[in-house]
Amino acid sequence: MPTERSHWAGLLTEQRNPKSMNLDRLSTAEAVRLMTEEDRLVPEAVAAQAGPIADAVDLVVDGLSRGGRLFYIGAGTSGRLGVLDASECPPTFGTDPDQVQGIIAGGTEALVASQEGAEDDREQGSREMSDRKVGKRDIVVGIAASGVTPYVHGALEQARSSGAATIFFTCNPVTASLVEVDVVIAPAVGPEIVTGSTRLKAGTATKLVLNAISTISMVRLGKVYENLMVDVQPMSAKLHDRARRILGELTGIGEEEAARAVENADNDLKTAIVQTKRAVSKETARTLLLRNDGIVRRALDDQD
Repeated sequence: MPTERSHWAGLLTEQRNPKSMNLDRLSTAEAVRLMTEEDRLVPEAVAAQAGPIADAVDLVVDGLSRGGRLFYIGAGTSGRLGVLDASECPPTFGTDPDQVQGIIAGGTEALVASQEGAEDDREQGSREMSDRKVGKRDIVVGIAASGVTPYVHGALEQARSSGAATIFFTCNPVTASLVEVDVVIAPAVGPEIVTGSTRLKAGTATKLVLNAISTISMVRLGKVYENLMVDVQPMSAKLHDRARRILGELTGIGEEEAARAVENADNDLKTAIVQTKRAVSKETARTLLLRNDGIVRRALDDQD
C-alpha cells in the first residue's frame, strides 16, 4: 500500500504505458490515434463507478437541500478542474457563488501558474476547511488523481472531524483506503501515454465525474425541468436568448411574447414558465414555486 511520501513508483498513474513506449518515434497521425484510443478508455472506467457517483450525488443533494455548501479541493489539475466546475454552477443553475466552491492548493495564483509544492502541505489543507467553517451540512470532495496528495488528505480529515460529508476521488484505486471518507470514486483509467501526466486520462475522468456530481445534483434540486436549465441566469445576450427559447419551447408562445414574459417575471425563468403555463399572476407563480421548493414540475402540478 503506497503512503503519501513513498512508493510513488507503485501507483497506477505513475506506471509506463506499454502502448506508448515509442511515443517519440510515432508520426503525428499515429500519436494522435494512440492518444484518442487511450482516451476512449476513460468513459468506460467512469461508468464502472456509477454506484459511488450516485452515492456522492445523494450526499450532495442532502447537504445542499439543508443549506449546506459543496467544496471541491485539490492541487494542480485536480484543483483547477474543481474550481472550473464550481465556477460554472452560478450561470448554469442560478446557484449562489458560495454554494459550490472550488479550492486549489496555492490559491488563485495556482490557477494559471504551477504551485507544485503546495500539494505537500497537509496542514494548509486542514486550514482551508477550518477557515471556511466547514460543518455538518457541508460536503467536501477531495480530488487527487494520485490519491496520495497530503493537502487533500488534510482537508478531508478536517472536514470529516467537523461532521461534513466527505467524498474522495482518485484514479489509483489502491489508495482508496488511505483516508476515511463516506464515498470513494476511483476510476481505473490506467497509465498515461506520457508517464505520470495525470492532466490527460485522469484529468478527463475527473471532469466527467465532477460533471455528473454537480449536474445530477442540480437536477435533483429542481434546477432543471425536463432537460432544460430553468434556473439559468440571463446575464449575457446568449443566456437571454436561451431563456426566451426555453420558455417558448415549453409554452408554445412566440419569441417576442416569450421575451416580454421573461422580462415581466423579473428575468426569473421559473416564474415565467409557471405564470405562462398556468395562466396565473406573477405573484401566484412565485407562491407556487416557493411552496414547492422551487421545483417547476411540482409547481405546475400543485392543485392546492
